[in-house]
Amino acid sequence: MNAFFISCEMTRNTSLVGIPAAVAGDPKKRTGIILAANYEARSFGVKTAMVLHEALKLCPKLTMVPPDHHFYGQKSEEVMQLLSNYTPTLEQNSIDEAWLDMTGSEGLFGKPLDAAKRIMNEIKDGLGLWCSIGIAENKFLAKMAAEMKKPLGITELWEQDIPTKLWPLPVKEMYGIGAKTAEKLSHIGIKIIGDLAKSKEKLIVKTFGKGGIEICQHANGIDNSPVLARLDGDIKSIGREKTLSEDITDIEKAKIVLMELADDIGMTARGQGKKGRTVHIKLKYSDFHSVTRQTTIPATSVTKEIYRAGCSLLEQNWNKFLPVRLIGISISGFHEDCVSDQLSLFDPIQGNIQADKNKQIDKAMDKIRNKYGSKKITLATLVKTEKGGK
Repeated sequence: MNAFFISCEMTRNTSLVGIPAAVAGDPKKRTGIILAANYEARSFGVKTAMVLHEALKLCPKLTMVPPDHHFYGQKSEEVMQLLSNYTPTLEQNSIDEAWLDMTGSEGLFGKPLDAAKRIMNEIKDGLGLWCSIGIAENKFLAKMAAEMKKPLGITELWEQDIPTKLWPLPVKEMYGIGAKTAEKLSHIGIKIIGDLAKSKEKLIVKTFGKGGIEICQHANGIDNSPVLARLDGDIKSIGREKTLSEDITDIEKAKIVLMELADDIGMTARGQGKKGRTVHIKLKYSDFHSVTRQTTIPATSVTKEIYRAGCSLLEQNWNKFLPVRLIGISISGFHEDCVSDQLSLFDPIQGNIQADKNKQIDKAMDKIRNKYGSKKITLATLVKTEKGGK
């Protein structure tokens, strides 16, 4: 999908169409960065992850919209539902990306290029959203092709096209290659994907370990991984993460971010009728090293219970001497017949009353948000933080 978050906003607010606009966090908070900019804003140089004051210098008339991740999740489901009409073999890669195995569908939808045009037009006309499509023999090449022409681009990248279309690209543009990996490759003389494709695999494996084998294969257009179809209800986890505009060492600030993320995934889990037993947290440090930790709890979709478990993990693993740049939390271990009630060891009746109270609060908040938008009601702690309270 092209500029997905801001494109979603444009479907419900036509005043954003044709002007520079972006989804962005509050500049007074640590989320003060650009999350998605439309193409009018990009023409001024505004980019994703850019700090707001830098974006406003480039584009003083930039219109900013606060993020509404619940709404974007709803629009994502609409996109995936539309795509599932073309093939049952659909693998969602992220909120705004998916792979479709269209093998054997030529009789229904025509040649690959014709099918791609049909999909693009249906998404544009039916949902009001733009996308780019890559056509190839495997997932890696299709992903690379989809990135080559935006917006509203369709690119074919067959095996015979690899030397002319793939190899001349800078190695940092290769799917799966991050900034640190690209820097290491540069140090050993590898600047473009073609250099990587022609390099000795032993050298790459020596530098990057076993992961170097896949890097070399991808550079040569080889990817044997299948498209893994998502069955109805086959959601493995629900998670959110946030890259902070400034590294933090204060655990209390980290807890506020964690609460905001837990509130979001709790609402998503309830909307999908899911209750999970396993809560995971992720911390990425300023040196880009990441750690993940998890704990098991009685199955739940209650925001406070998810937050409480995540907060416990955070306290057990926090190191005030290691600045954190990203925080994430997710819930998994879903089961249809799971028991959700967690009783207090000391006062079972009081424990049940409190658990039921938390469920009722979540239910009331969900109802308001679904009707009026996710920003109309939030947790008191998050309001106090925005206003600088304690």
